[in-house]
Amino acid sequence: MGSPQTPSPAGLPGQPPAARPSPPGFRAGFACFAGRPNVGKSTLMNALVGAKVAITSSRPQTTRRAIRGIVHRPDAQLVIVDTPGLHRPRTLLGERLDSLVRSTLTEVDVIGFCLPATERIGPGDKYLAGELAGLRTPAVAVVTKADLASRPQLAAQLAAVGSLGDWADVVPVSAASGFQLDVLADVLVSHLPEGRPLYTGGEETDEPEQRLVAELIREAILEGVRDELPHSIAVVVEEMAPREGRDDLIDVQAVMYVERPSQKAIVIGAKGARLKEVGSRARHQIEALLGTRVYLDLRIKIAKDWQRDPKQLRRLGFYD
Repeated sequence: MGSPQTPSPAGLPGQPPAARPSPPGFRAGFACFAGRPNVGKSTLMNALVGAKVAITSSRPQTTRRAIRGIVHRPDAQLVIVDTPGLHRPRTLLGERLDSLVRSTLTEVDVIGFCLPATERIGPGDKYLAGELAGLRTPAVAVVTKADLASRPQLAAQLAAVGSLGDWADVVPVSAASGFQLDVLADVLVSHLPEGRPLYTGGEETDEPEQRLVAELIREAILEGVRDELPHSIAVVVEEMAPREGRDDLIDVQAVMYVERPSQKAIVIGAKGARLKEVGSRARHQIEALLGTRVYLDLRIKIAKDWQRDPKQLRRLGFYD
């Protein structure tokens, strides 16, 4: 994927020690979920991993990085790469996210193309299906949010999705109810090469804790904000460490960046009420992640037009 923050799937973990051979027929490799923004990719990955490793929101383009979730099984290790939704880029950030997705699609062992059961197939779906058809990587069509569709609606969507391309398989699933998650995992694993586990520590993701914390803060901000605001928010954790003399409290200092003074006012809210709400929601999520009490110091700054500024993108962790 071409950056220090998003290393190539094939180049991530080191090989495990030779003294720990994998069972005969063990499979290990990478799967990527792709699709339009807001089709349930992150929620599906979290459900398969069994832990929250990617933030979710009803807002499109919530995911901004290639996030890896690791599914451990007796017979396989499936590393799922959740990517930003493909869309028509309007900013330099959008262009970089689009490039990230396209490079990821060529580096994994199998692709899960996600389409919701409750939405008609649109031009964006057809375009992406055509893009996938040009790749050598096998693609599985994943019909998400199956629990929200009636039986006739689901049947019609499966037929429509099946006609979009020559898929390795078509699998309806529901991350909310767990419907056919085991079937999807089996299908994805069947496309992985035989080999040793890529991760040997039992971890559920390889994301650094500070980045996970920053994402949880951004998720808290996204709840209930105006349509134009989500894309303009970035979060950086500047410091995170146990408080001196305390082993039961971690101090987290984070900065939220927006592009305009009006956006800063939205995040702060009347008399600081919204900022307080964001801090409380984020702190509870961070404490659940870290397993300890947290003191969260949230600040907000303006970084004018950061989505279009190469220098600011690098400073905020979005590399070329």
